[in-house]
Order: sequence, then structure tokens, then C-alpha cells
Amino acid sequence: MNEKKLIILFDGVCNFCNFWVNFLIDRDKKDIFRFTALQSEKGNELLKKYNLSTNDFDTFVLIDDKKFYIKSTAALKVAKILPGLWPALYVFIIIPKPVRNFLYSLVAKNRYKIFGKKDSCRIPTPEERSKFL
Repeated sequence: MNEKKLIILFDGVCNFCNFWVNFLIDRDKKDIFRFTALQSEKGNELLKKYNLSTNDFDTFVLIDDKKFYIKSTAALKVAKILPGLWPALYVFIIIPKPVRNFLYSLVAKNRYKIFGKKDSCRIPTPEERSKFL
């Protein structure tokens, strides 16, 4: 049976973003998520497919079949899927999107200054390879 996978596009050089990718991989016991860097060839292809910017990496994208979500909506949709208490965060979806995205963008614009960045995109370990496109 071919189960639907949700695709997460993330900033591959961002330490903060890579922390969250590791966090999700550790909790993805149902093997729901697949990952690719926004800067990768596959990431670029998906950004074009959904008419998203191919040079703005201040967000992450969640692709669910033919729909996509960005910024705070993507983060809350992911939280809703996680095991444990994480779905409780979805209550914040009631906050107007401009307010949520303003807060999201504050972190995104300063993530390199606060958390640093790598010189190149992450390379998945052999154990993680099946999780990456």
C-alpha cells in the first residue's frame, strides 16, 4: 500500500531549521514526512511547481498532495500531526494569519544571527536517507 507522504521543504543551511528537521525525524514514528532543502534541485522543482519563490528561504513549506502551506500555517499543520501534546499548538490557528506570520518572520529573518548557519546543505545520514527526496 502506497501511503501519502507530506513533504517539508526547509532551509538546508540553517542550524535552527536543521534542528527542527531532526526533531521531526525523531518523532515521525508513522513515517509521514519527507524532507528536502529549499536550495536543492528537488526543492527548486517543487517551489516552481507551486509558484513559490525560488530565492526566498525565510520560510518552510509543507506540501500535502496538491496543497501547500507556508510559514506559521505550515508549522501549525505539522504540530497537529505530531504525537503527544504537540497537536494542542494547533489552537493558535485562530490567531489571524498576518499576526502569526509577522511573529514567524521575526524569527526567520534573525535565525542565522541567533542560531548560525552551515556552509552547505545538510547531508542525511545513511539511516535518514529514505526520509529525504
